[in-house]
Amino acid sequence: MSAAPDDVTSLSATGPGSGGGGMFTTTHWSVVLEAQGESPAAQEALENLCRTYWRPIYAFVRREGTKPEEAKDITQGFFALILERKDFHSVRREKGRLRSFLLASLKHFMMNERRDAATMKRGGGRTLIPLDAIESYDSSEFDRSDMLSADLLYDRRWAFTVLDRVFARLREESQRSANALLLERLNELLSDEPDRPSQAEIAREFGMTENAVKQAFHRLRQRYRQLLREEVAHTVATPAEIEDELRHLIAALRS
Repeated sequence: MSAAPDDVTSLSATGPGSGGGGMFTTTHWSVVLEAQGESPAAQEALENLCRTYWRPIYAFVRREGTKPEEAKDITQGFFALILERKDFHSVRREKGRLRSFLLASLKHFMMNERRDAATMKRGGGRTLIPLDAIESYDSSEFDRSDMLSADLLYDRRWAFTVLDRVFARLREESQRSANALLLERLNELLSDEPDRPSQAEIAREFGMTENAVKQAFHRLRQRYRQLLREEVAHTVATPAEIEDELRHLIAALRS
């Protein structure tokens, strides 16, 4: 499921969940940078980020002309190196965006250390990142006629990974709600699928007025935007960077 354009592009600095300092104290990337990778908390946060954002890394490697098996090995070797080195001294605190850091590090890795990737078979016994559902992902992403550059594909996959996490959190919250079935249907309105239901259809299905459905959907959109901001906040070093990163995400989705 992907976000409808107006659900993403209408985000603003004054929207729900914007720039609060309290939200920022436990974000994954800020934990890593603050501790410079030396604490158990920073190591756990970094491992979580690597597991989350392997798809953009793998997509970049594949678009560079690498076959699937070699791309897996390079991806695993890259993350194994990141997890071992824990070297973030080159990342300036106020410019430390995870997206940019990983891409720059990957390019350096592929330029200078790719010759070692064959000996790192799936990480060579190092800490591994589970590449979940990589076969289905590979066929859907690379059997396409349109060929984005490796950099643009990386950013686009990054944006979709952020949105996937937002929708996963929305689904989890919906399942815990007393109105789980209604929220599940309303979640479909956030997608850009052509067969998504209308608000009128949902109103008839649940015996509600269209106005009641409209209000419920408005609350869901607010929560969606808040979660999106929180997910973006996890990948930047300071609250001031959230807006720029959101704009970058929107541009990537439009590419």
